[in-house]
Amino acid sequence: MFINCHSYYSFKYGTLSIEELVFEAKSKKLDALALTDINSVAGVFPFIREAQKNGIHPVIGIDFRNGVKQQYIGLAKNQEGFYELNRHLSHRRTKGLEFDTQAPAFQHSFVVYPFREKVFSLRENEFIGIHPYQLNRLLKSPWYRYKDKLVLLQPVSFSSKIGFNAHRLLRAVDKNTLLSKLELEEQGDISDQLYSYADMVARCEGHSYLLYNSQRLLEACQFSFYFQAVKNKRDILGSDWEDFDYLRQETFKGAINRYPDLTQEISKRLEKELELIQQKGFVSYFLINYDIVSFAQQRNYYHVGRGSGANSIVAYCLGITDVDPIELDLYFERFINLYRENPPDFDIDFSWTDRDEVTKYIFEKYNKEGQEHVALLGSYSTFQANSMLRELGKVFGLPKTEIESLIYHADKPNHIPDQYGKLILKYSQVLHGMPSHLTIHACGILISHKPIHYYTATEMPPKGFPLAHIDMHTAEDIGLHKFDILSQRGLGHIKSSLEIIYQNQGIQVDIRQVEQFKKDPKIKELLRTGHTIGAFYVESPAMRMLLAKMKAEEYLELVAASSIIRPGVARSGMMREYILRHVNEERRKQAHPVMMDIMPETYGIMVYQEDVIKVAHYFAQLSLSEADILRRGMSGKSRSKDEFQRVKDQFFLNCEKLGRDPKITKEVWYQIESFAGYSFAKGHSASFAVESYQSLYLKAYFPLEFMVGVINNFGGFYHTEFYIHELRMNGADIQAPHINESDHLTNIKGKTVYLGFVHLKYLEKASIEKILSERRTNGLFAGLSDFIARVDISLEQALILIRIGCFRFTGKSKQELLWEAHFILNKRKSVATGNELFRQAGFRELEVPELEEADLRQEIVDQIDILEFPLDSPFHLVKDQTVPSIKARDLKQYLGKQVQIIGYLVTIKYTRTVKGDVMNFGTFVDREGDWIDTVHFPPVVKKHPFKGRGIYLIRGKVTQEFDFYSIEVERCERMAYWNAGD
Repeated sequence: MFINCHSYYSFKYGTLSIEELVFEAKSKKLDALALTDINSVAGVFPFIREAQKNGIHPVIGIDFRNGVKQQYIGLAKNQEGFYELNRHLSHRRTKGLEFDTQAPAFQHSFVVYPFREKVFSLRENEFIGIHPYQLNRLLKSPWYRYKDKLVLLQPVSFSSKIGFNAHRLLRAVDKNTLLSKLELEEQGDISDQLYSYADMVARCEGHSYLLYNSQRLLEACQFSFYFQAVKNKRDILGSDWEDFDYLRQETFKGAINRYPDLTQEISKRLEKELELIQQKGFVSYFLINYDIVSFAQQRNYYHVGRGSGANSIVAYCLGITDVDPIELDLYFERFINLYRENPPDFDIDFSWTDRDEVTKYIFEKYNKEGQEHVALLGSYSTFQANSMLRELGKVFGLPKTEIESLIYHADKPNHIPDQYGKLILKYSQVLHGMPSHLTIHACGILISHKPIHYYTATEMPPKGFPLAHIDMHTAEDIGLHKFDILSQRGLGHIKSSLEIIYQNQGIQVDIRQVEQFKKDPKIKELLRTGHTIGAFYVESPAMRMLLAKMKAEEYLELVAASSIIRPGVARSGMMREYILRHVNEERRKQAHPVMMDIMPETYGIMVYQEDVIKVAHYFAQLSLSEADILRRGMSGKSRSKDEFQRVKDQFFLNCEKLGRDPKITKEVWYQIESFAGYSFAKGHSASFAVESYQSLYLKAYFPLEFMVGVINNFGGFYHTEFYIHELRMNGADIQAPHINESDHLTNIKGKTVYLGFVHLKYLEKASIEKILSERRTNGLFAGLSDFIARVDISLEQALILIRIGCFRFTGKSKQELLWEAHFILNKRKSVATGNELFRQAGFRELEVPELEEADLRQEIVDQIDILEFPLDSPFHLVKDQTVPSIKARDLKQYLGKQVQIIGYLVTIKYTRTVKGDVMNFGTFVDREGDWIDTVHFPPVVKKHPFKGRGIYLIRGKVTQEFDFYSIEVERCERMAYWNAGD
């Protein structure tokens, strides 16, 4: 009888999770229920699952509203009904249209209108909904004569007084208004809850036909759905056998290129994979990924294929990945096995400049005219602790200072908040984790065989591609597996670098010669020493430290490092143990013999995601199916906690039966638990390593062009300033933006690097376009007056260019140029004349008074103000230039001794000890430009915390581990800077 239930997927309106809604229905002994979220179908499939599990007949539909004003409810009779409801919702939302007061002529759905005084014509499938409080009005209404068309319309949005209060708070947050000013029309009624059948009979006394008609409506809705069936596009060429034949043909064609000597072992592996791919119904999934990368290759878009699919030799032969599973001995069962229901993951990275074009191609290729088959995968932004406290603080009218104070004290045990504070803290807990709004998954795209609206409605976000209402968990649960199309800056670095190398040196580099790169001595040296700034995935301080400690120089060592650096391995203590075993053969003897047999390459230590499967299967003798459940559970992908717990219990039971030492078993389980959710599949790590090699080759042989490529893609671990620092350390002549030499982006001419105009913080995009357009059309600028005459630019914009030195070629000081700019541009305001007259008049007779030369320190201050970083050495700004300091390159000489060193802060890593105390790792450069690594234990963090960017005086003891030197800090203070007013 309840045909209008809302979950919390009625964003900022409903407060019940799917589980809570079904639990309430079961506790009221209801046998049927309709979920009709407001303009949303996000909860439909979780609702069907949960309702069926609890013996409740699920009915699905949509509450179509303009704002909170209900226009009508649609209830799907069957799959076709759900499809037409989704199409209708998607069309109106995509076009930005409000819903009409009358629904379209649905063929497979029921429509229920809210009670209206005026009688209008109803179709056979349309009804009028009556709320219990409207019964008296109904008696006087003409509608009373049409009892067979009347149904009960009892909304459900919450389950208690607390839920009602939470609902009101959500409405106030949504309307951005004070709770006290929330209009009644914008909120539901406290009676919008589920009731037992007996309660509803009492509330509708004398109108039992409403309950009867409602129940008949629910019974008439029979949405049957087979969750296990794959919903992805099933065939590419028209039939399964044609698809498989084409996949096999393209695979062996690629195999000849990948393996000039195609051995029997390789052919056997290919045949085995192809057979399993066909058995599991993954042929079209492979072909679509193949089609995507083929399109990219035709456009000369670089890509990296990774994920568990990187374990596949078929994917390698098709060019989806560049990782050879034979060379790496990749674990086949991690990629695919008979027990795996979902296809392997292919995460395909493109340059951030190319991904949108690839996405556009997918939508154009796989959509059909009049039918959408492609959508971006949805996700949900949820209310989190601090953001919820801020929102509720505003709703209660608290000043910003009080809100921030409440946030600061929220987790303090001795803090006693005032009345409003208590309410805010209470309801922030109630609302925490609720979905706030639909958003876009980072990379997922859905391609369905039937039109996508059979499974979900879609929105049209600013990105310009339809967005599904369902998230990755729901999509996977219904058999609609995503394609992951990602973007990253690293590929942009490579692509830009190749173009810059050709422009600057006329050399065309073949970046695909990875096998040669693996043997290159220069690259080995960069890896071994950790000199990897700018190189993809290996440039962070932690990674540089790891590479240096490992003295890594081989491909497999880099692959291992790419996974070891992940949080879980370090947290379990296995990173340090791995390094110990890597550098010391005697240490390897401490490994458990079974673990060593399973993972000899990593010395018996779990490093890769598939190691969980290996250990579970061989150490604990779980089946491959059970092992995969374990892996998925550790990765946060398990759909059943009970199932995961069963496998965990079986793990310990099997180990006991096998006579494993309980202490060893617990230690192995702890390792699994610590890192499985964070670790990479080996193929995934290997894919990253391939891209790292490509970056390192460019860094080794074209360091200047490569670093300019990094700068021009605005991405990397470090701030732009430190890539400029790398340029300088490699012999580049760094020049500030120049009005005649600079472009929008940074360019390089020989060894001279001109920063791009884009780095000038306050320079408007329109100004840059005017400058470049005028220069292209009419040539270089002769000087400031010529520039002002030719480019329509404001005084403020001109001053930015002067202060950063864009007109230094004129031989005039900045002070003269600033004076000149003020004179010309202020006169322009008062004299109504054209640019040509200014040019004719010239300013040869302009007499500029003698002005003081600028102090270098003031130049640096200007650079920091305009660029947000200095081009000249920031060490010139230190007020006290007499403070003694050792050099970073001399740290080895002071091992175990106390030292004092001055460093310019690069980055800080915040982490916590086992006890939960905050500690820091710092990275600095010294006056010579060499890098300094520091460790700040909790007492030092409390006593000498970092105070933002700047130059620090560091005192501490020099330590060494695996020949990697750092300073264990005892005191760390930011040094005072020169001030022009001093």
